[in-house]
Amino acid sequence: MSLINIISYLLIFTGALAIIVGLLGVFRMPDFFTRLHAASVIDTMGTMLVLVGLMLYSGFNLVTVKLLLILIFILITAPAAAHALAKSALHGGVKPVLGKEEQ
Repeated sequence: MSLINIISYLLIFTGALAIIVGLLGVFRMPDFFTRLHAASVIDTMGTMLVLVGLMLYSGFNLVTVKLLLILIFILITAPAAAHALAKSALHGGVKPVLGKEEQ
């Protein structure tokens, strides 16, 4: 087993673990905006780690180029989609939870 394979396994495992932890964060957050933030950050970071691990594992070939194009597409579209969702929710009247309600 080479060092590149070990690094790629670690990246894939770390990315999958980050996605699972982010999923737990989505369930624990109190409102739409914090859930959206947790989902978008973890989606981008976890996917990036998994794809970089797959690129290292496959070596330099056509598969790596395709994975790189997928990575670039995700890095551009995921934050833009999260921003569009947050802006449309705010425009639609969804209010963020700002703190504890005073009695």
